Amino acid sequence: MNKLLSIAIFLLVFSCKTPEARRPISVTSGSFIDASVERNKKLNAKEKASIEKLMSFDQKDYIASESGFWYYYNNKVEVDSLKTPGFGDVINYNYNIKALNGSVIYSTDELKTQTYAMDKEELFTGLREGLKLMKSGETVTFLFPSQKAYGYYGDENKIGRNTPLICEVTVNSITLNQSH
Repeated sequence: MNKLLSIAIFLLVFSCKTPEARRPISVTSGSFIDASVERNKKLNAKEKASIEKLMSFDQKDYIASESGFWYYYNNKVEVDSLKTPGFGDVINYNYNIKALNGSVIYSTDELKTQTYAMDKEELFTGLREGLKLMKSGETVTFLFPSQKAYGYYGDENKIGRNTPLICEVTVNSITLNQSH
């Protein structure tokens, strides 16, 4: 019995040690993120080159926006009393969506007349930022790189992933938000 007790105490003393942290099986660096960033830079450069090539053939007076897209006025309203929309203003507009080669993806008839409460509803980034530049009665053609359009996923219908777009937008009216 004494021998059994000695073995039990011996096992208890030497089998109890402080737990050690396990080392990870594989060490990951930021290599996936680095590769993704590099891929996006190449995609953006390729899209920008395609858009710049289109603009050089187009012979229009394109304006580079601060937001990373290009546009020109098909019909510009020079009246200073007309305002561009602000937060909550309701914009009534028509637009179409084309690929860079000019083929129609969505026609104005398909998209129908739209109303949008500025910055209160979902709208793809480029169009939301583009509408902020427009006055009632203006028509503008926008060239959006894919990250300003539908990005990596597309619209899960007719617009594929990483697709730069041309949008011709006409603002029919702007109803000012009364809380300005």
